[in-house]
Amino acid sequence: MPTPDPAALARAEGLIARTPDFPVPGVLFRDIAPVLADADALRTVTGALAAPFEGAFDLVAGVEARGFLLAGAVAIAAGTGALPIRKAGKTPRPTASVDYALEYGVATIEAAGDLTGRRVLLVDDVLATGGTLRAATQLIERLGGAVAGVAVVLELTELGGRAAVPAAHAVFTA
Repeated sequence: MPTPDPAALARAEGLIARTPDFPVPGVLFRDIAPVLADADALRTVTGALAAPFEGAFDLVAGVEARGFLLAGAVAIAAGTGALPIRKAGKTPRPTASVDYALEYGVATIEAAGDLTGRRVLLVDDVLATGGTLRAATQLIERLGGAVAGVAVVLELTELGGRAAVPAAHAVFTA
């Protein structure tokens, strides 16, 4: 995959909608839906997510829900398959699950399949506190896969989430 053009990346970044005080006062919500709806921006972001890991993965995993869309696009571009990582109770045959802490409780993610010998690129929209991505890396490893890297569209650096993702896994922000 070719390295994305910096001007195209800047254009894609400019499409990200910002909504102050959502979902609660003081939070600036960033919505990538306009990027997903724009063919050129989606192509650019897809390339940017995959490029640093080219040749290092043979499966793309995406975390529910926007991560599904991104993982599917990256998988098509890279010629691989995609693995959905779901919230608990959303799949009829989970083979592994991982619990993780939220600011307000505990959540569980699940996935099905045997990933033995698979090199998995984990993709999501936002790296915030890092709990979901840490749990997703644990889930991939529990299924026998090796995490080739973690790629996100946005990183909210002020929340320090990169520190929550195991240091052994390279994290790239498009």
